[in-house]
Amino acid sequence: MPHSFARNALVLGLLAAIGPFAIDMYIPALPSMAEHLQTSTAAAQMTLMAFFLGFGLTQIIYGPVSDIVGRKLPLYFGLAVFTLASIGCASAPTIDWLIGLRLIQGIGAAAVMVIPRAIIRDLHTGVEATRLMSLVMLVFSVSPILAPLTGSALIIPFGWRAVFVAVTIAAVLSLLLTAFVLPETRPPAERIAGDLPTVLSNYGLLLRDRHFLGVTFIGALGMSSFFTFLASSSFIYVDHFGLTPMLYSLAFSVNAIGFIGASQFSAHLGQRFGMGRVILGAVFAYAIAAIVLFALVASGVDSLPVLVAMLFITFAFLGLVIPTSMVLSLEHHGPIAGMASALGGTLQMVTGAVMIVIASLFFNGTALPMVTIIALCAIGALILAKLTLTEKEIAAPAE
Repeated sequence: MPHSFARNALVLGLLAAIGPFAIDMYIPALPSMAEHLQTSTAAAQMTLMAFFLGFGLTQIIYGPVSDIVGRKLPLYFGLAVFTLASIGCASAPTIDWLIGLRLIQGIGAAAVMVIPRAIIRDLHTGVEATRLMSLVMLVFSVSPILAPLTGSALIIPFGWRAVFVAVTIAAVLSLLLTAFVLPETRPPAERIAGDLPTVLSNYGLLLRDRHFLGVTFIGALGMSSFFTFLASSSFIYVDHFGLTPMLYSLAFSVNAIGFIGASQFSAHLGQRFGMGRVILGAVFAYAIAAIVLFALVASGVDSLPVLVAMLFITFAFLGLVIPTSMVLSLEHHGPIAGMASALGGTLQMVTGAVMIVIASLFFNGTALPMVTIIALCAIGALILAKLTLTEKEIAAPAE
């Protein structure tokens, strides 16, 4: 059991990291890509938004398909689409082509975001599910550290297109792991009926579930604050503060380390205090840190060390929120875990894409628009936590 637990964590983490890898590795390339394709900062950020839209909207399709036909077949399809689109991105002649191909790339990557979460729910519930989710997040979260550094190492000698060659290789490796290492966790006897009325009925059930929606949007607002950072940070760190792509990658990695380290305590804290209490406490601390950061920047503090340090603290508390809220949102929906994971992922990614659009519209070269959106997301998540989590979830330790 320990061997299979670790193996599943490694493979699911690598699969779930494909999408973030295609984002984080690409972030340091945004300024040079915008210059090379002779386009604006806003258009460059649209390549990121297009990926998020494809990534978010098509999860709602992969989820029910994986409940109907099993987990592995849609994984094969998604990875194949992602691979072909990545090859196209590497040779895109204009910004319009790149935006379109990034949309298709996101459509493929959606499969490896939604299905691993459903597989976790197939295998475990409660604290064990949180433990596996945290281990997956550990592998998944290495991406924000290694991907920008790898991206910078490729961009400097080979240019921004080399990033897409690297993600193509990663996708092929993931396809091989899916085929030869990952077990099928949705046997035929457990698959649901494949007719449209059943699928719509199950989605209707989820959309009427106030608790599911509340916990999902707690995670969505938390992820949106990180997506806003992804869309804006390279321009702020490189153009405003004058960092090189390599130094930017190191600064970016510092912010990711807080998220990674904290996420590994989520299962232990959930077992000791209950998942609801962990979410509420972490969201409160995340909101306080985000508000302090906003107050500092709004008062005229324009310091890179202060920005990096405060984002480290903010995203560390976010590291406790994300895996715990993911598990809690799926806890009562085992038979339709694929659909619950898909709907949750879609709502989270669409929320993130909207925040990227807002960030690009108000971007002025400074950190103020970014930290304003991060603070608003944090306040929204705190309000939702207070409204959604039940007294029992907050008071009772997990069994």
